[in-house]
Amino acid sequence: MGKREPENITRRHIEQKKKAMARARRRRFLRRMLALIICTFLLLLSAGAIYGLMRGAQYLTQEYHALYDGYTQRQQERRGTVNPNFDGYTNVLVLGLDDGAGPTNTEGKKADTVLVLSIENETGRMRFITIPGGTWVKVPERAHSMRLSSVYTEGGAPMMVRQVNALLGISIHQYVVVDLKAFAELIDALGGIDLYVENDMDYEDPESGLSIHLKKGYQHLDGSESEQYLRYRGTELGDFGRAQRQQKFVKALYQQVMRLETIPKLPSVARIFQQDVDTSAEFFDSAHLANVLRHLSSDDPVSMILPGSPAQNDDTIWLPDSSGIQKKMEELFPGDMGDHTAP
Repeated sequence: MGKREPENITRRHIEQKKKAMARARRRRFLRRMLALIICTFLLLLSAGAIYGLMRGAQYLTQEYHALYDGYTQRQQERRGTVNPNFDGYTNVLVLGLDDGAGPTNTEGKKADTVLVLSIENETGRMRFITIPGGTWVKVPERAHSMRLSSVYTEGGAPMMVRQVNALLGISIHQYVVVDLKAFAELIDALGGIDLYVENDMDYEDPESGLSIHLKKGYQHLDGSESEQYLRYRGTELGDFGRAQRQQKFVKALYQQVMRLETIPKLPSVARIFQQDVDTSAEFFDSAHLANVLRHLSSDDPVSMILPGSPAQNDDTIWLPDSSGIQKKMEELFPGDMGDHTAP
């Protein structure tokens, strides 16, 4: 009996080590597949340009320079000047849009979800910075203050990029804009999200076409239910509670994407990105993005909510704490904040 017990323990250790190595191999394979899908997607977007570039060496060179000049001009308009201090990161602004004024009027859309996704290029580590849509900001282009969610209505994604640059004191390299329809389709394409719903969520707003009914407990949320979870604003914590739910959801989404079972679903995800998602990323960004995604870490992402507090008389307004923001950004980007000048 004395010998068998150590043998059994050793065998279990070997089996555990084999399983851990197998999981690591699956994660590496998944990261490579993600990089391949994104790279293929970006290449498809620029297939027409590539076809034109192949018609002769001299014409190729001229076209390439013309395309690149156009690309750099568009990127300058979209994101402004990028501080080289942040070249070690890929910072992506993710904007989730609401439905506008109501179910039959989609004009005047606002950025219901504002999220900065930051990837450290060398390590692949991911960080999420959630910014409440009600964050009160002064907009230089309009000479008055407003909720950050309304900045999208005023000037679209480029104005949002400039505003987030100034708010956080960092550089945004790319942006992604997703409306509710595309968001629900993406979640359904991934097979839904497993999440714990903290409380019963019941809310009706016929004017905006919003109907939320979710039960407390562990749930498997499809695209429509995920939308309800993210849009719900409870009375207890207001916009801050909503930002907390967004962070919780994004972590669950990240874990879902990193699963091996996600691989067969990636072509459907890429198709939705191609058809229904607006992004600043172009052909010239494809090699960099593919390399970043190939090194994406499987570690749980670090997350934070923009430091601040609700306004005393209106909990839908989030007043940013400048000193708290600077401290948090210095923690996330050590050694890179000193020479930054906000746009």
